[in-house]
Amino acid sequence: MLQKITLAEKINILRAGVMGANDGIISISGIVLGVAGASVNNFGIFIAGIAGMFAGMFAMAAGEYVSVNTQKDTEKAATDVQAKNIKTHFNDEKNDLVAYYQKQGISEDVAVDIADELMKKDAVLVTVKEKYGIDPDHYTNPWHAAVASMLLFPVGAALPLLAITLFSKQIRISMTIMAVIFSLILTGYVSATLGNSSRKLAIMRNVISGLLTMAMTYFIGHLFA
Repeated sequence: MLQKITLAEKINILRAGVMGANDGIISISGIVLGVAGASVNNFGIFIAGIAGMFAGMFAMAAGEYVSVNTQKDTEKAATDVQAKNIKTHFNDEKNDLVAYYQKQGISEDVAVDIADELMKKDAVLVTVKEKYGIDPDHYTNPWHAAVASMLLFPVGAALPLLAITLFSKQIRISMTIMAVIFSLILTGYVSATLGNSSRKLAIMRNVISGLLTMAMTYFIGHLFA
């Protein structure tokens, strides 16, 4: 039976997807502009972009899988440690839980009652949740992040790849830059919204990093022209 995906897992999938798309935009725009700086051959530029796209897809998926798996292993290790603490220092863990609830504005008597009731049901579950924000029933799934990143990397890569190959030699550089800026504004806005951070700063960082990447790779490619 399939488990229902939690809100935290959905956010993890969205985060990985946005990062995959963002990396696709920046890395592939850097590749195609670098090759364009050294060559006028549209087919060569296209092949380089396609090769970079497939390499990036699998690299991003592998990176996300390893990263999130490490997080999952850490969560499991923390849960195991907490299970041992419950067996050896039950009262200390209960007192910590009571103190936590009191910090939330709950009176001592009520906090004690809540801690007693919850720890009777599943002491490990409740203490791990309150101390570390970990839900042992729903560890972070590395496959979700890996697949989301792999699928959205080529989505991000598509716009600069199409712009550099479809437009004429006279305007392909400028059109690619415009396409990349538009894409980075969009992914910057989405990532800031997901992270509840400044949209303006996220967009600026995104666009500046993209422009620097394109400028450097085009310059390096031009040196070999």
